[in-house]
Amino acid sequence: MTAHRFFAPRWLATGGAVLLAGVLGIAMLLQNGGSACAAPPSSDKHKGKATFYDLGGTQGNCSIKPPADDLYVALGKSEYSGARACGSYLDVTGPNGKVRVKVFDSCPECAVGHLDLSRTAFKKIGKEIDGIIPITYRAVPNAPTPGPLSITFVAGTSQYYWAVTIDNNANPIKSVSAKGPGGSFRSAALQDYNAWIIDGQMGNGPFQVKMTDIYGKTITAKNIKLSPQKKQTTSVRFAIGTTTTVEEAPAPVKKKATASPKPKKVASPSPSAVSSSVAAPLEESTVTEAAPDAQAEVALAAAEPEVKAASCG
Repeated sequence: MTAHRFFAPRWLATGGAVLLAGVLGIAMLLQNGGSACAAPPSSDKHKGKATFYDLGGTQGNCSIKPPADDLYVALGKSEYSGARACGSYLDVTGPNGKVRVKVFDSCPECAVGHLDLSRTAFKKIGKEIDGIIPITYRAVPNAPTPGPLSITFVAGTSQYYWAVTIDNNANPIKSVSAKGPGGSFRSAALQDYNAWIIDGQMGNGPFQVKMTDIYGKTITAKNIKLSPQKKQTTSVRFAIGTTTTVEEAPAPVKKKATASPKPKKVASPSPSAVSSSVAAPLEESTVTEAAPDAQAEVALAAAEPEVKAASCG
């Protein structure tokens, strides 16, 4: 049984009588430590509930296409945080297991702790017939992504109106600024549909785009061309272990292993240590038609650092 939402091309799907309960707003007890301010979910464990929906279009409110594995989530107004949560990842645990989902959409009628999952994600952790299930969830700082950040100028962009959407960021982005040749960095404003806008003359580029996530990491993509509706794949990402601005960072140099007459026993590196690396050197961006990235399978077993976002108060 399905019911059409009264705001955007999204569909809520629930089973039997629980649909009526959801429509009437019968909420289950949420234990999130009191009322929350408008901020993306933190890496602390949160308790709540999950429903599911079928996407009634080609993209969500984050203005990005759904991941290839169809594992995504829509957040309520507070946790969506004016699109700041877009592109980040959550680990969600339900009665039947755990799933990692990408923040892809907003759910205006969802309270804090109510996650609206894709049908595919919901079925991995609960029974579809139940419609509503209890869950726990947490943000995944520095989650692996299918590739480095991509930047797409929105339709209507010109030298007088600078507007981009960003994908594959992994972490919620706190701020974006950009500059053209001979100019200085100017701050962009985030819109609710996940576009970063600088309203004024920026020139024809190419541009440097500086991005800072909510954990304080800053990366800069260079040679971003003014090509509306063309996805440009950069060579930067908010990689695990990156704590400073990434500007022309050299690739890590592999050292030759030398034989030791008395070898010492060394513990094997953890999965997260193996995947952690310094971002690759900044190269010219690759311009392609705007299309969904090929989604690599995301490992849920990788150990993640307990990083908490700054207070939104």
